[in-house]
Amino acid sequence: MACTGIENIDEAITLLEQNNWDLVYGGDTLHGPAYGPTSHSTAASSSSSSSAFRHVVPSRQIVERQPRMLDFRVEYRDRNVDVVLEDSSTVGDIKHILENELQIPASKMLLKGWKTGDVDDSTVLKTLHLPKNNSLYVLTPDLPPPSSSHSGALQESLNQNFMLIVTHREVQREYNLNFSGSSTIQEVKRNVYDLTSIPVRHQLWEGWPTSATDDSMTLAVSGLTFPCHRLTVGRRSSPVQTREQSEEQCTDVHMVSDSDGDDFEDATEFGVDDGEMFGVASSALRKSPMMPENAENEGDALLQFTAEFSSRYGDCHPVYFIGSLEAAFQEAFYGKARDRKLLAIYLHHDESVLTNVFCSQMLCAESIVSYLSQNFITWAWDMTKEANRARFLTMCTRHFGSVVAQTIRTQKTDQFPLFLIIMGKRSSNEVLNVIQGNTTVDELMMRLMAAMEIFSAQQQEDIKDEDEREARENVKREQDEAYRISLEADRAKREAQEREMAEQFRLEQIRKEQEEEREAIRLSLEQSLPPEPKEESTESVSKLRIRTPSGEFFERRFLASSKLQVVFDFVASKGYPWEEYKLLGTFPRRDVTQLDPNKSLLEVKLYPQETLFLEAKE
Repeated sequence: MACTGIENIDEAITLLEQNNWDLVYGGDTLHGPAYGPTSHSTAASSSSSSSAFRHVVPSRQIVERQPRMLDFRVEYRDRNVDVVLEDSSTVGDIKHILENELQIPASKMLLKGWKTGDVDDSTVLKTLHLPKNNSLYVLTPDLPPPSSSHSGALQESLNQNFMLIVTHREVQREYNLNFSGSSTIQEVKRNVYDLTSIPVRHQLWEGWPTSATDDSMTLAVSGLTFPCHRLTVGRRSSPVQTREQSEEQCTDVHMVSDSDGDDFEDATEFGVDDGEMFGVASSALRKSPMMPENAENEGDALLQFTAEFSSRYGDCHPVYFIGSLEAAFQEAFYGKARDRKLLAIYLHHDESVLTNVFCSQMLCAESIVSYLSQNFITWAWDMTKEANRARFLTMCTRHFGSVVAQTIRTQKTDQFPLFLIIMGKRSSNEVLNVIQGNTTVDELMMRLMAAMEIFSAQQQEDIKDEDEREARENVKREQDEAYRISLEADRAKREAQEREMAEQFRLEQIRKEQEEEREAIRLSLEQSLPPEPKEESTESVSKLRIRTPSGEFFERRFLASSKLQVVFDFVASKGYPWEEYKLLGTFPRRDVTQLDPNKSLLEVKLYPQETLFLEAKE
């Protein structure tokens, strides 16, 4: 401003940038005021002084100011958009350009990355005093994530590590916490609870992005600044809070939990009800009952119990079994010995002063939740309403006996909630422990572990007995299987023999039938042959000598005028049908069966005598 004489710093910087910060331009020299000699007269001094002070205003007439251009690189998911605008434009102008480029409504965009404070669509860019090059990014929390194109970038974000610098407001202490992008906001808050002893529902945060509206959201999509983001946490104060209560809130949770029920009986004398003693208004805790009165279906009652428990104390709580108590027994006790678990029955009572602390600090502690999940089937019931209380006592008498039912019946309201640890045995169900609400996390964990030791010893015996029983059953099954296989083999062998005998019988029958048929044909041919002419016959006679495949010979005389078919019939009558055998001549060697059977012996040159031999056809 001193060099240019322009009071507006943006115009001064723009003018200097356009001239490469050269202080000599347009025929003038940019400099501050210069004073002439002081030895002149006043008038001269005045004249000299006015001429010596080189104000820059005339130079603005020489070089007219041009608008300053700003470059923005805007990142949205896997895209980068370059935007160039005058500094007289607004943030809304950038959104309108991005709306055309990204096809996203401007109203759905959150433009992040500004170096200054609050920025809205009407903010003029030059009022933000931005450098020439800027980087921004767009968030669209109201739009669903893309299904495929963004999966790679999202996976990369989930694998990134975020450094969260969390400041504990009351003690002015910073914690540097590393979380992966796949961690949820709820996990961050639970970790902060471990560090600050501020329960999640009492935590008052500053610094979360406006897009982080759901505790189940992962850090990768919550809009946190990568790789480092600052947050501040404090304890949420109740509307009415005395000095003593403020000091009590800073004490360890276990100091409250170690007290017995009698310490809370007169809490209302100080003008604070049960819920407000622990920083939560009673109306917030009792918006609706944990369980409907006179619920006919236990599964539906447990569904409402689980939903109400989550709304009051958060999602980090034991996984309650949804179903009847008998079904919980079945799940816990009647599977294989290795799969059996202890049954934990949580008895809730809204009127007890210990309920809020027990649920929020003990039952919802991550160590307790994890241990119960691994080793117990957890079932719950609300004892607040008299009808539900009477119904549970009836179930208790049926399953555990009157002694246990009487023990629960005599418990006072301020001794609730109760935690019953049940172990299933061969003939009955045994109550190992009844834990009252005036306990601590460590004591609760120790009693759960003690019950597990007893259960583990019993489970090992059950596993041993079950293994021995299974071994005996396996041996018996193997023997039965071997016997079954032996019977199957004998039956298969017998059936094979029967099939073979039947086949042999069938073939024998066929053979006999064929032989009988051939014999009938032979006899028929033999009878149909003309009589053999005598040697002294006056007619021309042909004498044929025929050799069989076995080397035997048989002879016969035929009239020379007889047809060759008569010779074929004669050979067939001897058991050598011409369909199976061929009749061969010697000199010259020829197949007589290929000759015309209707020709005479004289015509085929089998006269006056001929020696033939039989040969089986292939």
